[in-house]
Amino acid sequence: MSARAGLALVLVALAAACSERSLAASPPRGAPPSVIELDDGGRYDPLAIARAATTVDNRDAAVPAACYVRTAGRSNPCASCHTAGRGRTRLDDSELQASYGFADTARTNYWRNLFVDRSRARAAISDAAIRDWIRTDNYTPLVRAMARVGSAYRGFRPDLDLWRGFDEAGFARDGSRWRAIRYQPFPGAGWPTNGSYGDAFIRLPRRFEQGAAGLPAPEIARLNYALVEAAITAGDGGSVDREVEPVDETLLGFDLDGDGAIRADTTRIRALPPAYAGAAAHDPVIAAALPQGTELLHTVRYLDPDQPNLAAARLKELRYARKVELLDDWGLTRAYDAVADEKSEGTAPVYQGSPEVGLLNGFGWQLQGFIEDAAGRLRLQTREEHAACMGCHGAIGVTVDHTFTIARKVPGRAGWQPQDLRGLIDRPELGQRVPEALAYARRVGAGDDLRANDEFLSRLFPAGRLATTEFARAAAGGDRDLAWLVSPSRTRALELDKAYRLLVREQSFARGRDALLAPATTVQAVVVDEDTGLAATDRIDRSPRLLLAW
Repeated sequence: MSARAGLALVLVALAAACSERSLAASPPRGAPPSVIELDDGGRYDPLAIARAATTVDNRDAAVPAACYVRTAGRSNPCASCHTAGRGRTRLDDSELQASYGFADTARTNYWRNLFVDRSRARAAISDAAIRDWIRTDNYTPLVRAMARVGSAYRGFRPDLDLWRGFDEAGFARDGSRWRAIRYQPFPGAGWPTNGSYGDAFIRLPRRFEQGAAGLPAPEIARLNYALVEAAITAGDGGSVDREVEPVDETLLGFDLDGDGAIRADTTRIRALPPAYAGAAAHDPVIAAALPQGTELLHTVRYLDPDQPNLAAARLKELRYARKVELLDDWGLTRAYDAVADEKSEGTAPVYQGSPEVGLLNGFGWQLQGFIEDAAGRLRLQTREEHAACMGCHGAIGVTVDHTFTIARKVPGRAGWQPQDLRGLIDRPELGQRVPEALAYARRVGAGDDLRANDEFLSRLFPAGRLATTEFARAAAGGDRDLAWLVSPSRTRALELDKAYRLLVREQSFARGRDALLAPATTVQAVVVDEDTGLAATDRIDRSPRLLLAW
């Protein structure tokens, strides 16, 4: 039996556990003052569009828009994702830097929104109108609407109260057990200058927060979260040397920091124990792997230039992932073999699952997402829209356990807080010396994969030359931070919001979600020549990786 088929068998049994928490139905505390009711008198059904969508036009939706970029033999955004896998990521797909290795059906670029000029329509939206739009809370109505959905729905029910916030340890104050992650965003696509603010949250299974007797134990929870942090950031060969929040080694009877003593106030992990603590003592600690049952939540939001961290109240998307199966070595090998078979046969991948339970990526992860409807209410994505998630969370060389964010967490206590780029500096990737943002800009020749961010180019590539000294200001020893380097101007932020608002109005996400301010000029409508030209110019780069040198 294939790994994907095995996952399909466990889907029904495990998906119900996604919604075991109760939902908050009371008005949110601390919500923005301009929140309005989007509930539509109880008639708002977040599942209706996904249920009604029975056709899939783009069977290659897992191929991201950026993969169609024309490199001209010089710009190499491909290396950010397609690189030498390490540890449990048994994939070196760096050959995709040299070749557009698409299935025949994917040679035609289906992301046609890239080529549409919406400048006149964007100009018709006033700054005041877009500010009102982005400051309207569309998340709380989703929570309320999902509370009314019947028991036949077996997928994720949002249960985090975003407006009640998080305590000083990063745990949600609403009792939902979600924990905030502060992290360095993925270069290019993850920078707010390119369109969105994003934050992330993690929730371990309840047993990871309980003692051996099954009672809540905050000290066990902190220890297990620290072990997860150390495991997912393990280096080559499983080596570990990670700063963590203060934890008690006596709860494990294991010398985590290697100082020869078992102490109650360890702040570093240099060796991984065989298993987690407390009621999770039967769960193995595996380098570069998250435990079975781990949940991840990610909001993608509009940009609010008047918020210190740029986070708008309105969500573009709510993305959810649950690790339903922890594959062993044999299962991982089979899963990667299945990917290789699909590639050699030139066929588009087929994913198990459905919008109402999420799609399975073949490596143990169940993914599900919500996106805006034409009225701006969050709705469940269709199958075709869900498939777009798989391009990044399927099989690419750079990911750690097929995820991005947790491996880039700020070390220790400072990383268990809501996302905020202020105060972070541009750091090198693990094993490198050049800070990541600078390395990305050199490799791509721009601040985004499509080379479409004119503001970034004019600011940091004056007269077409990389302003190395400006990047240095956001690195160690500089007078600025990452927020200064990769944030848009007020004008650009609002224009990007307007551009995305038009996609929402059209409901044209199946043709692309990139909010561009002008039609793309570096992207191919049809791939004719498989050769990217990067090999001939000696611009293949297998060094990029997700982990950072903290």
